Amino acid sequence: MNNRDISTSENSPLVDYALKGLDRLWLPEFGRWSHIYHLDNRSQPNESVPPSDVFYTLNVLLGMARVRRVPRNINLSETFQQNVRHLLTLPVSKYALGVALWAGAELGLALPDDVLRHIDGMLSDRNQWRSFRAQDLGMIVVGVVGQAKVDRKKWSPIATGLFAFLLDRYYSPSGLFFDAAFGPRRRYASFATQTYLLLACYAYGELMNDDRAIQIANTCSRKLIERQGPNGEWPWFFDAARGQVLDFYEVYSVHQYGMAPAFLELAERHGVFGARSAIIKGFNWVFGQNQLATPMLVPHLHLTIRSQVRKGELHTKKWRVVRALRNSMLRREAVLVDPSELELRLECRSYELGWILWSFGQRSDCPELTHNQMFMERCQKIT
Repeated sequence: MNNRDISTSENSPLVDYALKGLDRLWLPEFGRWSHIYHLDNRSQPNESVPPSDVFYTLNVLLGMARVRRVPRNINLSETFQQNVRHLLTLPVSKYALGVALWAGAELGLALPDDVLRHIDGMLSDRNQWRSFRAQDLGMIVVGVVGQAKVDRKKWSPIATGLFAFLLDRYYSPSGLFFDAAFGPRRRYASFATQTYLLLACYAYGELMNDDRAIQIANTCSRKLIERQGPNGEWPWFFDAARGQVLDFYEVYSVHQYGMAPAFLELAERHGVFGARSAIIKGFNWVFGQNQLATPMLVPHLHLTIRSQVRKGELHTKKWRVVRALRNSMLRREAVLVDPSELELRLECRSYELGWILWSFGQRSDCPELTHNQMFMERCQKIT
């Protein structure tokens, strides 16, 4: 998929930037996008981890559903069918099944019968729901809602049951969401926890005209906007029981340009004040308005830099966990550290670019982002 002209006048420069970046992450021998593209100048930058490759590929295909003009060299149906079959042969997480439902619904592509039977078995066994993490439940709910738009009779009752479970076990009085249904660590939740369950609430609320679901999502959106950092950074770790930020780091670019805009677009639609400003402020962090005063873009590769992380924590989560537990016990709100204590995680993952496609593939109302000069300069046609 390399060295081809994939620029179009129908896509924004931001979307074409992401499409060109994805071209670099394509693994032609496997028919999927890679787990990681390393940005440390190694000779073979693409790293494949098959279960992750498959999930990330489905996430990218989800984003492609919102692209006005998909490059001709990308066969959406073939790539979808080839990868969705691996869900039964690889040790994938349950959320991969959810994104398969979601992507299939958005692309208008049917899942293979054996994959559907496997998903039906999981959803009919409520004991399995008890082990769902927030990402599992969130993506499954959105996927089921997507399928319900096609076959309401089959999928709507499932969506209703799952949403009731979400309300019962994952919604905190603080307005944030727990990360699990049970267990002592359920209160410790990430920004991703909030994103996936927010998307689930908005999706279910819109499908079923359920105002309570929309208001729960709006409340969480407002809580997160209130906790957005001074440079637009989205905190990583929360005590969902108290609604407290336990740690800002690491700050992930995908949250800034992809995942936060995904739910904030819905929050804006449903009247949450400040949602649009939060999108722009968060994206400006990517453009360089951050603690390191460094753009999180790699223009000559059309890629993004994954995150800003505390020094010494690139390969361990131990100190992050200790810090979060200490802040939780002391009821102490996390703050930003001195920039000298931060470094970059030099990698890019395909799903990150997929979130750009999803969140901005059909937006024409944010030219300061989608047509920013940083993308305009790099998205001229390849000759």
